[in-house]
Amino acid sequence: MRSSRDRAAEVQPRTAVRTVLRTADGVSIEAAYTPASDPVSDCAIVVAHGFTGHLDRPHVRRVASVLSRYGGVITFSFRGHGRSGGHSTVGDREVLDLAAAVRWARRLGHARVVTVGFSMGGSVVLRHGALHALDASGGSAQDGGTGAEPAHADAVVSVSAPARWFYRGTAPMRKVHWVITRRTGRMVGRWYLRTRIHGRWWDPIPLSPVEAVPLIAPTPLLIVHGDRDGYFPVDHPLMLAAASGGHAGLWLEAGMGHAENAADDELLARIGAWAVSAAG
Repeated sequence: MRSSRDRAAEVQPRTAVRTVLRTADGVSIEAAYTPASDPVSDCAIVVAHGFTGHLDRPHVRRVASVLSRYGGVITFSFRGHGRSGGHSTVGDREVLDLAAAVRWARRLGHARVVTVGFSMGGSVVLRHGALHALDASGGSAQDGGTGAEPAHADAVVSVSAPARWFYRGTAPMRKVHWVITRRTGRMVGRWYLRTRIHGRWWDPIPLSPVEAVPLIAPTPLLIVHGDRDGYFPVDHPLMLAAASGGHAGLWLEAGMGHAENAADDELLARIGAWAVSAAG
């Protein structure tokens, strides 16, 4: 009798695939699939990039290449980024983009799905994990999902994420806020950073990352952060880990800076190994 892993491997693509996904609120999202180096792996890793990134950025492609040793990898461009439609809401409606990517992973035949997010994407995987912690049928009321496939993650990895919204305590974050909140900044974002940013304030303010963390259990959660992160100091990961009540693992990486560019191949390999093990 064939195992579920064998049956899943039969329907997973063996070559790279590109597609356009449709979110629950009707936004078109560009997405790409990198098949696993191990063709019998039933695990997919969905990568959520940071602000101003997109799926064709070299650092995002490098992340996908390393993680594909452990499972099929889905990369996508958040709304307002790259060739995706819509405008960036900087972590709010982006949970719908991630949910669409997770559902695609399951349509491709993957029995287990792990979300790995960096910076803004790190906050998105936390909120998505909280909203879908108990969703096993793909119809979460919180995100308006209507797909037949489940949108929950079987494990969550958040890298270089903020703990709280509106943080301006570092010079890089003050620049980010200028890009987001000023008309001139949004023009810079559009023309130089290839990022189209929504011009209205959040209403209502979404669940913050630190509020989301305790809602993720029992889904396995790993928090990864560099002790030289120039955007979010180490009080952010410590706050996130404390909010988990001991449920989350915490890796404080010596000498690491911020997000995808700072995550070397050795760290990405450890994340991939943890993801496959934690997803069961």
